[in-house]
Amino acid sequence: MQTLKFFAILVAAASEMAAESAPSRRLIVNIPARKIALVEDGKVVNRYSVAVGKSSTPSPSGTFHIVSHVVNPTYSHAGKVVRPGPGNPVGTRWMSIGYKGYGIHGTNHPESIGHAASHGCIRLRNHDVEELFQLVRVGDEVDLLEDPTPEEASLFEKIGAQDLTQHLQAKASPADVTTVGGLQ
Repeated sequence: MQTLKFFAILVAAASEMAAESAPSRRLIVNIPARKIALVEDGKVVNRYSVAVGKSSTPSPSGTFHIVSHVVNPTYSHAGKVVRPGPGNPVGTRWMSIGYKGYGIHGTNHPESIGHAASHGCIRLRNHDVEELFQLVRVGDEVDLLEDPTPEEASLFEKIGAQDLTQHLQAKASPADVTTVGGLQ
């Protein structure tokens, strides 16, 4: 019994240490600018051009979290099912944000990047989403900004790490959102 308790304490301590040493990652989407930034430990790691929702199906705004990661997803919407492959509308990677079927994904129409063209999802070129997919994890925060402040908009410019850290610290803590939908 003592050995079991000792083992449980070691596992708990190791888990806590791993959580403390894990990098802090966030994806920040500037919807009007049609850009996404990966921010890790207060520094912009990379920026990508994206397609966002068109006016009839706008992208949601708010704070969400990555709730699933799927390699070579099957697309399903309004009774239509498309298996993985070059004709798949969500491309080669899918990251659900846990809200009404919205996610961050690739595309079979790379010419749409930089435009308001999706059903509300955040769409990247397949090579970009494959890179991003490797860098983010389930649980990472996703901020979709419809009306970014000047400080938030500046995240998509080259700025110093101190400015970015101050911005991230000033941001209010987000509310969790529950999953309510499937692929869209």
